[in-house]
Amino acid sequence: MPAVVAINENWSFTQVGGGKANAVGEWTPVSQFPTTTHAELVKSGKIPNPFVGLNEWEVQWLGEVEWQFKTTFSVPEKTISDKCIDIVFDGLDTNAIIELNGQKLAETDNMFVSYRIPVKNHLRSGENELLLTFPSSFLIGKKLEAEHGKFVLWNGDSSRLHVRTAQYRYGWDWGPVLLTTGPWKPIYLQSYNARLEDLRVTSVVEESLNVRIDVDLALSADVPAKASIFLKDVSGKTLKSTEVALEKGSGRGTFEAKAGELELWYPVGYGKPVLHTVIVEVVDEEGNILDSKSQKVGIRRARVVQDPLTEEEGRTFLFEVNNVRIFCGGSNWIPADSFLTNIKDERYRAWLQLLVDGNQNMVRIWGGGIYEMDIFYDTCDELGILVWQDSMFGCGQYPAYDDYLRRVELETEQNVKRLRHHPSIVIWAGNNEDYQVAESYNLELDYNDEDPKTDFRKTNFPARYIYERTLPEIVGRFSGIHYHRGSPYSGFGKDTRNREYGDIHQWNVWHGSQEPWHNWDILSGRFVSEFGMQGYPDIRTVDHWIGGNNAERYPQSRTMCNHNKADGFERRLELYLMENFKHAFDIESYVYYTQVMQAETLASAYRLWRRNWRGKGKELTAGALVWQINDCWPVTSWAIVDYFLRPKPAYYTIKRELNTYTVGMTRKETKKSTVESSAAFFEIDTIMEIWATNSTLSEKKVTLQVKTFDLEEGKEGGGLEQEVVLAPNASTEVWKGSLAKFGQPIRTKLSEVPKTLIVSARLLDGNEVLARYSNWPEPFKYIHFPKPSTLGFRITPQGSSSTSPRTQTYTLSTAKPIKGIVLDVEEGEARFSDQAIDLFPGDPQTVTCEILGDASDVKQVKVKARFLGDGTA
Repeated sequence: MPAVVAINENWSFTQVGGGKANAVGEWTPVSQFPTTTHAELVKSGKIPNPFVGLNEWEVQWLGEVEWQFKTTFSVPEKTISDKCIDIVFDGLDTNAIIELNGQKLAETDNMFVSYRIPVKNHLRSGENELLLTFPSSFLIGKKLEAEHGKFVLWNGDSSRLHVRTAQYRYGWDWGPVLLTTGPWKPIYLQSYNARLEDLRVTSVVEESLNVRIDVDLALSADVPAKASIFLKDVSGKTLKSTEVALEKGSGRGTFEAKAGELELWYPVGYGKPVLHTVIVEVVDEEGNILDSKSQKVGIRRARVVQDPLTEEEGRTFLFEVNNVRIFCGGSNWIPADSFLTNIKDERYRAWLQLLVDGNQNMVRIWGGGIYEMDIFYDTCDELGILVWQDSMFGCGQYPAYDDYLRRVELETEQNVKRLRHHPSIVIWAGNNEDYQVAESYNLELDYNDEDPKTDFRKTNFPARYIYERTLPEIVGRFSGIHYHRGSPYSGFGKDTRNREYGDIHQWNVWHGSQEPWHNWDILSGRFVSEFGMQGYPDIRTVDHWIGGNNAERYPQSRTMCNHNKADGFERRLELYLMENFKHAFDIESYVYYTQVMQAETLASAYRLWRRNWRGKGKELTAGALVWQINDCWPVTSWAIVDYFLRPKPAYYTIKRELNTYTVGMTRKETKKSTVESSAAFFEIDTIMEIWATNSTLSEKKVTLQVKTFDLEEGKEGGGLEQEVVLAPNASTEVWKGSLAKFGQPIRTKLSEVPKTLIVSARLLDGNEVLARYSNWPEPFKYIHFPKPSTLGFRITPQGSSSTSPRTQTYTLSTAKPIKGIVLDVEEGEARFSDQAIDLFPGDPQTVTCEILGDASDVKQVKVKARFLGDGTA
């Protein structure tokens, strides 16, 4: 049986040759292991925290000097006697020279690769010394660029394209330039006579839902052996077992089951994410255990469906699990820290639990970061989160010379083998936006060239060889995961801007043509895998990066600008603010108004695109993944949850739009001439359309209740109530008509100001409110809000439960409609169950408030509120 000895103690590090970090020959003990340079130097106080103020620019030298990490470890005599002994490096960041007891073992050149090196002849009984030297990967990248050529890109230094490392650390439009290095994953010794070198569990689920499970295994040596294979349920009960005689060190065991015999894995919201365990035990001829492994698997049928649509041009791009078509509402994921070794398992779980609690069912691992840690995918499996996995290429014209291809091939094979058993992973994409880069720079790119003999390495878009030859071959050979050439990628000979095929990154709100967010419906695609809007984080996060320098505590300060990396962010934030809001410029107000703007923008997108999920053959939009759920440092960005896991209001508005049942509305003005050939005589009517969605697999009978309120007159208007039947797993159109029915006059002159008519729609099941939405006239800047003292707004405490004394319940009520309520506490910190709330008379809403941190008396906590028209602007 293999024995493992962790090499995780007695580590120290030094700046080679001395310098700002230490004197020549001075070694500093590490505070944790694995670790990296920046993480250690911040903890030891040798560098300032680069997340505060302008300190990012005080530490740039770290990425351009050489570092060493060393340790000593003991090896028992018993271990030395084993037939094979390997030292395993799960991850070294990035270029490293490995020496053991003064002898060079290897050089590494890929952050995403693990290295296994035989060391039996290099070890000695007793104490051994391991030395890792990390030359500057940045400078190595510069040398490779000088040798192989400079290529175009978006974000960061162009030399990054030659280095197989996490690309985001070169600086992105949401992240700092922090080039760290070190042993970022575990290191250990493994001794054995023979070990399980490969284990592949493949679930083949037919359309009938009959199941076949193939278990392929391979030993490191061709020795006479047999394997016992067990399939167990979550309780540990053995459901099936078999024995396999290994031939030439390999073999296959197979289990079969009829539909319904084994529980299947489903994504959250569509069933239980049931996991089974496959256990393999290998013994030699004498019955001695050579090795054993266990692997959690989910049995499911997953497909990417690209079928012709029945009512529009193009094809679907949707995910189907166990014959159920899934509307994917989710987020993009970037690395959760600039220093990856700072992310503990609990933090990963907290992030992914937030995603599920926000009614999201998919996460896309973006191609400029890392193939995530095992805990990430394990948690997605357990929670039922679908995973869109990118290969690690982002926003660039990557090379494809021989040595680079060698690195990519090894990286891809290792990571596909590591990740292929996860039921959560339903697609593997070749890159992030690299085809868009090729389009924008007019590189050689003929989408109709599908000739397998074409050698794309001879073009000025050589990486097409990687995305269309190398990656699909490796992903297909080692897994059953659907391969997609890139994100975005249309296929069928279309470019990446095409909205009728494949997936699209819809950045014409914020970037591009900077469309109003109200145009999301005409900006839709078959699957929108990126879109977004910026918003400031929680004021506490802002104060963290200010670092106590209150002279910088205003929106346009140098420090504030350093903590927003997007080009032209000042113009774009103000464009959308000025178009839509009367707003103030003090920092608390700027935080509030940008947050509400982000919340309104993103909720509108989900609301309008979920409407496009109209039933089989009419899935005009099958998914929307917001850019992005998280940050890698404290910053103003597109994230809906900030670096410290503080959700922004947009998190909650998205959550509401991804509820099981939702109701949505649009109001649009129509202008009709009343005198032929005249521009002076016309009628302007306001048309309202109402729809509802139902993500269950059964139709649902509900009551649609519509009420209106004239904000300036201060009284309720007309309304309606009718029974409707919501189609299963689809949207349903439930009402369309003129707002004149509810008291909005038809206008005959542009000088006639329409009434400020607020329309509230609810879906009711008896007395239960299944969904609600209030539609306000826009832009909000035109509204004459009532004085706050006349609103009749109440935040009424309801107490706490005995099981959760730190969670208080409050009821919100009002006599007049209120838009965009964001709650906070006067002192300390709290997390509310809802934010960016629209309140309507006669429809009180209940929220919970979880008190965070220290609070001597939670009953004394005072809740405060911001809202549009609160008198601050």
